[in-house]
Amino acid sequence: MTLKKTLLLLALGLGLAVSGYAGQQERAADRYAFTIDLTQVKDDRVPVTLEAPAITRNEIIYIMPKIVPGTYSVSDFGKFISGFTAYDTRGNKLAVQQLDTNRWQISNARKLDRITYWVDDTFDAAKREDVLFEPGGTNIEANKNFLLNTFGFVGYFEGMKQVPYELNITKPTGFYGSTALQAVASTDSSDTFLVPDYMDLTDSPLMYNRPDTTIIDMGNTEVLVSVYSPSGRVTSEPVAATVKSILEAQRSYLGGTLPVVKYAFIIYVPERVGKSGSYGALEHSYSSVYFLPEMPEEQFSSTIRDVAAHEFFHIVTPLSIHSEEIGNFDYIDPKMSDHLWLYEGVTEYFASHVQAYEDLYDLETYLDKLQEYIITSKAYYNDTLPFTEMSAGVLDEHEEEYGNVYQKGALIGLALDVTLRDLSGGEYGLRNLMLDLSKTYGKDNAFRDEELFDKIAELTYPEVREFFARYVEGPEPLPLEEIFRKVGIRYEPQATEQVISYGGFVPGYDQEAGKITVAETADMDEFGKKMGFKTGDQLLQLNGTDITPLNVREVIGEQLQEMKPGGKITITVGRTNARGKLKKKKLKGKVTAVERRQLHVLEPDPNATPEQKALRAAWLNEE
Repeated sequence: MTLKKTLLLLALGLGLAVSGYAGQQERAADRYAFTIDLTQVKDDRVPVTLEAPAITRNEIIYIMPKIVPGTYSVSDFGKFISGFTAYDTRGNKLAVQQLDTNRWQISNARKLDRITYWVDDTFDAAKREDVLFEPGGTNIEANKNFLLNTFGFVGYFEGMKQVPYELNITKPTGFYGSTALQAVASTDSSDTFLVPDYMDLTDSPLMYNRPDTTIIDMGNTEVLVSVYSPSGRVTSEPVAATVKSILEAQRSYLGGTLPVVKYAFIIYVPERVGKSGSYGALEHSYSSVYFLPEMPEEQFSSTIRDVAAHEFFHIVTPLSIHSEEIGNFDYIDPKMSDHLWLYEGVTEYFASHVQAYEDLYDLETYLDKLQEYIITSKAYYNDTLPFTEMSAGVLDEHEEEYGNVYQKGALIGLALDVTLRDLSGGEYGLRNLMLDLSKTYGKDNAFRDEELFDKIAELTYPEVREFFARYVEGPEPLPLEEIFRKVGIRYEPQATEQVISYGGFVPGYDQEAGKITVAETADMDEFGKKMGFKTGDQLLQLNGTDITPLNVREVIGEQLQEMKPGGKITITVGRTNARGKLKKKKLKGKVTAVERRQLHVLEPDPNATPEQKALRAAWLNEE
């Protein structure tokens, strides 16, 4: 979900930075020096002190971000600032006028010595309109956990985003700071980091708590997996094992090496849903922040694998490939790029395609994933809204369409990949294009929005320019039937099939009991009604086979589907009686076939030509 460029200490060698910092006795006038004190929590707030760089103007404006890269929505971090005070070198207060939510104007700024203020966290926002998506927010829990998305604590002076930053964190005893940043000084009570500029600072989240961390050695890359789980039911070691499997796949997918030296997965696992009501992640160049619910280990592993795959692929886009709007992001009044199809869409496509390409998905599983993209995109979003227009207006006019970047955006990536494979006889695909674009631009050289499509056509084929004109800049829906036919996949927008009914209720999960449940019965089919399922029932057994969160898909999706209509079926449920006690109850009936309408069905074409099969083999790395 976001851009970023170089990490810290780009121009400084680590040893030079450490010795330079350790030998420095006087405050540097050429950088910001921020201190965030995590030991002085008051009313869920922490104090922040800025020792200001030299100011050469009579008046200066201090800015907290209104919008940050990757979130594509208004955050207004100035809302969470209180007690803003500016002082001169003698400790006298300077006149301050708050211009709006996110800006403070300081008079006699040449005399400015320091600024102090308090920061409240977003996790506990009192007003509904102040609630933020947790991975892009901040958390302050005294002596428990501090999630420091730096843009929620630290601002900049107008016109001075390129000045270096010194970030000092005062931490409780026993706390560890999980981050991709490399500390230039660290003790039991404090950490100090040096960062080249504001863009790199806001690209560098930290999480402080008593550590539960695991390091993954990926050869040329060190990966930190840090988990904060208040219940202790989710720990870093099994999560790291899952993350390692997807990173190994991505390393192979990207040509054998990962293009970063250090990366951090920062994972917060709450005991209950946050105020935003959402779960997910926010990517950065060298790290990503996760807010994910507790769930059975296999399900958690599957979820973290999918989400981590997406977030990690942002090291390609927009780290190595991005427009001027992202390369020089305006935190108060940003201009959105036209190319969310690239930053989010291609990233999401890669996140699922890599798992098929590297044999983590079989073909059926991958086609199910592609079907999900199609169903969600067609059902909830405007399929004729040009994607470039949606991207440019995502903060206002087309805000409600943003979610389509993960649906149709991924399908644009799919269609472009297959088109390139088709034009090149299977030799050149979307991965090759991204590598060529990285070489053409790179992390320090942004492209102009209006030039990208022409540049891609120049690097590939003239026909690709028409593809963008019709399906990305234009209103035409993607030619999915044609695209899938090229790789021997049959696509049907609508189909019907006979399936064995499980009852038609909405399933749920009782986390405390670890059982699949009947969550809603309003739309149950006739079989469900005859069986007598009730809301709250725990599913325990099917014809004597235990039903667990780990095998429910196998039992319901495979074992049940193999039964013959008319045969006897017994489903044992756990049901609470009038006295509040859970009792086992056997529900008996006959296996019933029902007709289900299927939308956007994808399946291998049994009549696929050798050419189509060969192109599919190149697309999915099939032997």
